[in-house]
Amino acid sequence: KSVDALKVVEGGVYVDVTYGGGGHSKEILSRAECCSLYAFDQDEDALKNELDDDRLILINSNFSDLENSLKLYRVDKVDGLLADLGVSSHQFDSEERGFSIRFDGPLDMRMGKGVQKTAADIISDYTWEQLAGMLRSYSDLKGAGRIARRIKDVNEVEPIKTTKTLVEVVRRMAPPNKHNKFLAQVFQAFRIEVNNEMHVLKDMLQQSMRVLKPGGQLVVISYHSIEDRLVKNFMRSGKFSGEEEKDFFGNSLSPFKVVTRKPIVPDDEEVLGNNRSRSAKLRVAEKI
Repeated sequence: KSVDALKVVEGGVYVDVTYGGGGHSKEILSRAECCSLYAFDQDEDALKNELDDDRLILINSNFSDLENSLKLYRVDKVDGLLADLGVSSHQFDSEERGFSIRFDGPLDMRMGKGVQKTAADIISDYTWEQLAGMLRSYSDLKGAGRIARRIKDVNEVEPIKTTKTLVEVVRRMAPPNKHNKFLAQVFQAFRIEVNNEMHVLKDMLQQSMRVLKPGGQLVVISYHSIEDRLVKNFMRSGKFSGEEEKDFFGNSLSPFKVVTRKPIVPDDEEVLGNNRSRSAKLRVAEKI
């Protein structure tokens, strides 16, 4: 569905800002014999998945470098941009990356080695008030202050360095029968903070406005309400507040035409085949 929304044509230039295992890029390249694809991934491990295809250029960089990186290849405008904002299966399934509540590993959560602070560093360096603010902003959990105090109290006795320790520290604070969801939300908040995800997402979306040709497609898959709200507002108005500007005659000044009034969500068959897709929301807009 996401690649369908790109409307790949012969001679087109496309961007996959979240290369990961290369699945979307492979599908994009299968849609046209003559096209160019620029793919981004800040994770060095993603380079191992590079497709053997002359039409693909894989750039080991954060997608906030979109515009400058394309200029290095003398690309000014593109026909479509795809962003899948989920953590890749490889990252989730690697114990040493520290993304998953299922494994015991270092409390890292960095998407790439260029990221300065790990999740363990944040626990150590932040005050409980800063931790509470992070949890409040990025997890949708109630009692963020209580959770933050608990983490800081334990950390002062013995530093929290592993995923297993963090799980043990906060598990007892979860609502009945919602332990996994609660833990996933705590880990989500740390991951977003470690990788500065909201800032780089805003950066990339603003740059997409400049690199897409008129008629170019912006296709974004998000996985939690914070991301989805940003994407929805931006596609509707070109602003993250969602406030739409209009001219003297009441016509919208938005740089995009929204293609999906409501997000496209996976059907039961997709969720059955890939459980991690259950929270995915696909939104599409066309550059005016």
